[in-house]
Amino acid sequence: MTSSFNTPLVWVLALVAAQRLAELVVASANTRRLLARGAREVGRRHYPLFVALHASWLVAIAVFTPPQARPIWPLIVVFAGLQLLRVWVIITLGPYWTTRVITLDGAPLVRGGPYRFVRHPNYWIVVGEIAVLPLAFSQPLIALVWSLLNAALLRHRLRVETGALEPRAFA
Repeated sequence: MTSSFNTPLVWVLALVAAQRLAELVVASANTRRLLARGAREVGRRHYPLFVALHASWLVAIAVFTPPQARPIWPLIVVFAGLQLLRVWVIITLGPYWTTRVITLDGAPLVRGGPYRFVRHPNYWIVVGEIAVLPLAFSQPLIALVWSLLNAALLRHRLRVETGALEPRAFA
């Protein structure tokens, strides 16, 4: 008999949570360095909503999915592919990657890596993640509800970020 703590659900959620926490460490360090260089944060008030959204998404999957749920492995593979794309974004942005909207006047906009193909690639990746992971554990309602919440937050965030980056687009 398999322990309820030794299941694909627990392992996947633990890995995702660890990844997100590691990303927050990197993002915080980058944010501190950028602010020390004279950058400024824009839209600070909505940031806690994103933290709550992402944390509650993982909690919802953990709470509403039976521990012994068998994953739909092709969707786990899709989710893993999205993680590779996420790493590509982080590497491409390097010291400019944060989880907040931070802008440094005079810094060129990054136009390489995935930014050659699409604007805001990280947001597209997150849209996929929020839908795919719950679907991989047969939780379509979680996928739908958190996708709608994410869409509402992203709508606001994209306006904030576009406004913050616009002066640098023509620099």
